[in-house]
Order: sequence, then structure tokens, then C-alpha cells
Amino acid sequence: MELERQKDVKKLGTWPFEIGLWVGQAATPNKIGKVGDKDENTAYRRTQKFKQDQKTSPIPLETCPWCGTKFSSNSFKLGPNEKTPLDLHIFCVNRDCDFSGETPLPIVAVDEPIYRRLPAFLIATVDKFASLPWEGQTGKLFGKVERADSNSKNGGFYGPCDPNGAGQPLLEPLLPPDLIIQDELHLISGPLGTMVGLYETAIDALCRRELTTEGGQKKTIRPKVVASTATVRRAESQIKALFCRHGVEIFPCPGPNRRDSYFAITVSKEKTPGILYAGVAAQGRSPKVIFLRTYLALLGASQKAFLANGGLNNPRNPADPYMTLTGYFNSLRELGGCRRIAEDEVRSRLKDYGDRLRVGETSGLFAKRELKEVVELTSRISTAAVSKAKDRLAKAFLPKADCVDIALATNMISVGLDISRLGLMAVFGQPKTTAEYIQATSRVGREEGKPGLIVTMLNVHKPRDRSHYERFEAWHESFYRSVEATSVTPFSPRALDRGLAEVTVALSRQGWPGMTKGPNALRAMELRSSLESVVDIFGRRVEEYAVLDGNETQQKRDEVRGKVEDLLDDWAKISKEQKDHGATLRYQRYDDGTGPYLLRYPLDPDLERLEKRAQQFKAHRSLRDVEPACNLRLIELNGNAMDPEEDVD
Repeated sequence: MELERQKDVKKLGTWPFEIGLWVGQAATPNKIGKVGDKDENTAYRRTQKFKQDQKTSPIPLETCPWCGTKFSSNSFKLGPNEKTPLDLHIFCVNRDCDFSGETPLPIVAVDEPIYRRLPAFLIATVDKFASLPWEGQTGKLFGKVERADSNSKNGGFYGPCDPNGAGQPLLEPLLPPDLIIQDELHLISGPLGTMVGLYETAIDALCRRELTTEGGQKKTIRPKVVASTATVRRAESQIKALFCRHGVEIFPCPGPNRRDSYFAITVSKEKTPGILYAGVAAQGRSPKVIFLRTYLALLGASQKAFLANGGLNNPRNPADPYMTLTGYFNSLRELGGCRRIAEDEVRSRLKDYGDRLRVGETSGLFAKRELKEVVELTSRISTAAVSKAKDRLAKAFLPKADCVDIALATNMISVGLDISRLGLMAVFGQPKTTAEYIQATSRVGREEGKPGLIVTMLNVHKPRDRSHYERFEAWHESFYRSVEATSVTPFSPRALDRGLAEVTVALSRQGWPGMTKGPNALRAMELRSSLESVVDIFGRRVEEYAVLDGNETQQKRDEVRGKVEDLLDDWAKISKEQKDHGATLRYQRYDDGTGPYLLRYPLDPDLERLEKRAQQFKAHRSLRDVEPACNLRLIELNGNAMDPEEDVD
């Protein structure tokens, strides 16, 4: 789209089509930074470090997405002034690429430029919703903009939190987002889905706009929501809880022939083999022994087939998809234990595994093999390491290729691992949910001509594993029937206790320009009557949610309205007390100004010293935050405390 715009600027305008990446600090920098900053997570420090060692890219891109050329130290440039930059520009070093020289890639991957540039297409995680009460600039993503600078290179849009002298007043208001695409809908469930559903109250209200029809009637326009998933049950109730939408349409719609919907055709396995599932279990053997024997057999047999088809001398070796064994684990604890076995026993035994012969055999089923290091795909390693591991998984076994023998992973690979080369997976224990099992095992056998093999190692001493093993074939032929229904309860009592205050602050701060600026938390008393519409927004949301009967819905609506009114009243009282004492009130400690601030982390040690009214305004920085960790103290049978440094028999 950007290249097409450049061809006809007169028709398509001077403002570029850009794509933004709005995710956590571990993946992309949240701030641009400047000379002298000590924060290692700024774009400035990450760019300078990459120019020195060229190990970790400042953003989660290692190659040019247009031509595939690897980024170098000259690919990332801070501008317009390197010492006090505003943007991080990304260039391709391939001179033949359309995005080289003076034409940067239309990618914005730092939070501060995202709030100024407002990309046409924004990729984000739901965790970033938690920044709405903390960051006033996030309101600009919903069209809360007052001024603009038409400079296509360094200009942007400006709102209440920006200096007054920036840009010119807009002639027309900026429209909020009109299309929301939620990928992997089945993951937005449970506690995470509950918090997302609560935050969607603010998201939906900020995205709404009013239009006046020709007849003088007002019409509310809401964004279109497209949700994608392959494993879901009771999608209507989940979408109702998340987005408060009642009309759910399936796309593409089912046709008269279920095996040919025009968009997809069902092909018989005799014509094109797909995925074969095999179950392994052993009575009286520990799971670690089953793991060892299974890995030895799969790795040794794949090596035998690889050598039989030309080995490294055949660039199109049909056994190549099975040379990389992907291991799936339900927990980090299980993965850690099995990794040691893979690095030690599997590696040492494979060196002589080709010598295993049956009675009378001259050539066995297995071949000797030298293993490289084991690659891990878990939350324990950095985003850059995960990206490099994925690149290595896509490499075929060729001379001098940096390929992978074993990759051990948790549910991180359930989504986003779209490597068509992979064809072999070993699952250690039945995953907790059927949806997770389907998603994880579908990572292999994704390309025609490379059928997948899934070996599931089951523990017969666990009732669920034993049941699946005894009914293995019947269950796998119909396991889509067993996909679990998701649970999303945004207005449950516990969800309201955890998230209602932060969503109320987010909606109040981003919905009213007079409340957006950091020090303007003090204006809650002044604008208390205007904030009454926040109460109405929550009340309507509960009514639209309406999962209960009439009387219970009315009670829940009154309960939520009462809680929101109490929060706004207490906020107004706090601001009045601060104003009477001649002090200010900010939203957080990093906002402009001095004095007290409204929002606190749930685990803030100073929270208990505040008055009860102020303790209500707790806000998470991530929707995945959990309860505080507890310390474990070892006590002997006689009641004496045990020294943690002592060896325990």
C-alpha cells in the first residue's frame, strides 16, 4: 500500500501507510531515549548496542520483511537528531530493495512514535490494554487528537498530553479504529479473558462514534470485530462476554457441500497424507524412561531414513522434515528434567545406537547420530533468542547448515510457529486441554508432501492419560468434539475487585480531554458531574451482557453502577483534599509535576499505609499479573526452623 501511495501521491496523499507494533518492553522499546539515558530498554541504547555487537536487533525483526536481506548496523537510524531522536527509522541495506537509501520501511515499533504517528494498522497484544489508565498518550489511538503536523517524515498527531505549540488544530475530528481483528480467540479466556472483557468496556466506549442520519436521528457506529480461531466451543457466549456483540456470523459461511466450501477442500488421506498420531505407554515404567526410549528410536530411525535417501548430498531429501524432533511439554518443570536427559543420555547413546540389531539382522532400523545442542522455546529465553531459534528450525539439513536436531517447547509453540518444514513431534503427557493438544500438534505436517508424525507419550498411572491411550484411535478421530468451552466472566465479583477501579480510571482519563493530562487527576472533583456518563456506560454494558434473567441482571447492573459511583466519589474526595492542602494529584509517579499520585501497583509496599479510600485505586501493568508470591519456610518436626543452606536428605 505504501509503494502504491508513493506512485500517486496526488491521489493517495502525502501521509504514509505505516504498520505499528504495540507490545511489551521485552520485545520492543517503550521509549525512544537520548544521549545520557541509563535505561537499557530505550530505542537509543538498544540501537547503539546493536551497532556494536550486532547480536540482538532493537526490534523483533532480523531481516527485511520486503526482500529478506539481513539487517546490519546501518539498518537502524535514529532521527532527525541522533542525540535527541524522535523516531527509529529502519532501512534495508540491499540497494535493489524498494526500502533502501532514503526510503525507510513503513514500520513503527516504539511506543512513543506510535502515539505520535498513529499507524494505519496496529499489531498489539491485549496486555497493552493495561496501559490505558497509566499512559495519557494511549487515548490518541482512539482518535483523541486535537492538532496535527502534516510533515510526513517527523510530524504527527498531538493531544492533551503534548505541548500546546505542536501542530495545527484539526478541521475535523480523527476517527477511532473501525476494524478490530482478534487472532486466536480461544486464548482470550479464563482469568485473562475475564480481564480483557472488563477492559473491553472502555475500549468499546472509546471506539464508538455518533452519526446523525438524514432524518435527524442519531446512530451509534461501533467497530467491526473479526475473531479468528480453529478450536472453539460456544463462541457466541464467549464473544458476548468479550465484545458484547450478539450477532455472530461465521466466515466463510458453510456451503451445501461440507467437503468443498470453495475456500477449502477436504482431500482424502489416501491421496494426500496428513498427520499420523501414535500413542506410547508402558506399565511399570517411569515417564522419563519412556521419554528416553522414544527419543532414541525417533532420532535414530530418522537418521537411518535420511542416510538411505542420499544424506547431506541430497538437497531435497524426503526424510529432512523428520530430522528435527520437536518436543512438547505441559510445564517448565517437566521440560527442564527431560532436557537434561536429552543432553546427556540421548546424546551419548545415539552415538552407538546404530549397532542395535535384532537376532539375524545385518542392518538395523537405526543409525548412529551426533547431536548438537538442544534448542529451547519457552518463556525462559528472550524474544531475540526465540526468533533465532525459529529461523534455525526452518533450515534444512545441508552441509554447513545451522540446523536443529531437538527443539523442546512449551505451549509457546501452540500459536505463531508456522514452519512448514517440521514433520515430527513428541508430546510428553496429554496436554491439559483438547484445544491445546490440537493447536500444538498442528505445528507439524503443515505442507503438502511432508506428512506429520505425532508420538504422544502417555502415563498409564494418570486416569486421563490412560483413558486416552485405551481409546486412542476413536478419540483422535473425533477429538474436535472434545474442545472445551471457554469461560469469560467480566462482571464476576472477583473480576470487579481486581479490575473495576483501573478500567474506571482508564475510561475517565481517556474519554474526557480535561482529564487526560497527568496532573489533571486533580480535576475529578471539578468534572464529577460529567463523569456520571462513565456510570451509565458500565450500566449499559451489564445490560447488554445480560447472561442472567431479568431480575438478576437488574441487580448486577445496580451493583456495578453503585461500585463505579463510589469509586468516582472517592476519587473526587481525594482530589478535593489535595486541593484544599494546596497539593496536586497525578495519575502515576512518572507524570509531570510533584506530589501524591492516584494509581498504585497491587503489590506496592506503601499501599497499606494509605487510607482505605486511596487503597481502592490499584492498577496492573499487565493483564497477566497474578497474586503476590509467598515465601516458603522449612520447619523441622520439632518446630525449629531449618537452615535453607543445609543439605536435605
